[in-house]
Order: sequence, then C-alpha cells, then structure tokens
Amino acid sequence: MRQQKDCNFSYAGLKTQVRLAIESRNLCTDDIPISSATEEDRQLRANIAASFQRIAVLHLEDRCQRAVEWALKMKPSIKNFVVSGGVASNQYVRTRLNHIAEKNGLQLVSPPPSLCTDNGVMIAWTGIEHFVAGRFEDPPPADEPDDMQYDLRPRWPLGEEHSEGRSVSRSLKTARIHPSLTSMTHSSLHN
Repeated sequence: MRQQKDCNFSYAGLKTQVRLAIESRNLCTDDIPISSATEEDRQLRANIAASFQRIAVLHLEDRCQRAVEWALKMKPSIKNFVVSGGVASNQYVRTRLNHIAEKNGLQLVSPPPSLCTDNGVMIAWTGIEHFVAGRFEDPPPADEPDDMQYDLRPRWPLGEEHSEGRSVSRSLKTARIHPSLTSMTHSSLHN
C-alpha cells in the first residue's frame, strides 16, 4: 500500500511475508513453546518478530506522517499528536511516533500504557461523536420487513488523498454512499 497516497493501511502483505519466512525456515511454532525451543530456533523466532515489528512500525510511521501533514494543512494551529489504544502501549511505537510529532513541531500525547487497551472503546466513542454531530440515520421502523438489507461498512476511510485532498475510494458508488471520516469532520468544522 506504499504507493497509495492516503492514510489507510493494511498489514495483510506483511503477515503473508512473515508466514512465508517461517515456512521457508521450517520453524514449527504450533506445538513447541519458546521455552522448549533450541537456542537457534529462539534466535530465529526473535529475528522474525523484530523484523515484523520494524516493518510494521515503518508503515505506521509513513501513514501517520501523511495524516499529520494533512491535519496541519486543514488546521495549522494543531499542537498535539494523540496516539492511543492498544498500539500506544508499545514503547517502540511510542518512540517512533514521537519522532513524527517532534519533526512536525507537535507534542505526542498518549495515555499511560495501563489505559491503552482495546480499540472498542475508541470505536464506541467515535459513534458517540457522530451521534452528537447529527451524523446518523434514524432506527428502522418496528414494522420493517425481516428481509430488509442494510449497507454495512467494515472499513471507514481515515484520510483524504494527501497529494490532492480528495477521498480515495474503491468505486464511485462507494464514494457517494460513504464519505470518508475526514471529509465529514472537515465539513462539520466549517458548518
């Protein structure tokens, strides 16, 4: 996804590469706990894990840099870069994202690791914010047929295309039905 100029990211390709690295080295991770593995096997597992973390965080850094640049264009007075949720409990991630914050003249703000838990709370909070801003649909009527179909969104675009400031969608139909979170936020700031 490096060639895509938005703030979305995926680790699908990276996970596949890790699986292939494990398979190519004939590592049996299913039934041998790390404590019972040979020194060579433990070192190999540690190397794969460290490599995964480094590449995953580089990808996160790249997307966060784009998001910060976009946010500063939209609102130059921003002073803080907030990192929360489970990812913020990782000290390496915090350190790398602090570099992004400092490079852009921002202060990194994160809760203590003990409060960096499941993202479900953040998802619920996003729902509350949308509800308060009036961005919701009324519940279906009680007499709605059982075969009624709903348009569910497993993913919500997080950022505008950095280079052009427009939402990247998989299709025009999707773009019309589902504006990105950032375009909705941007329009609510100007209303």
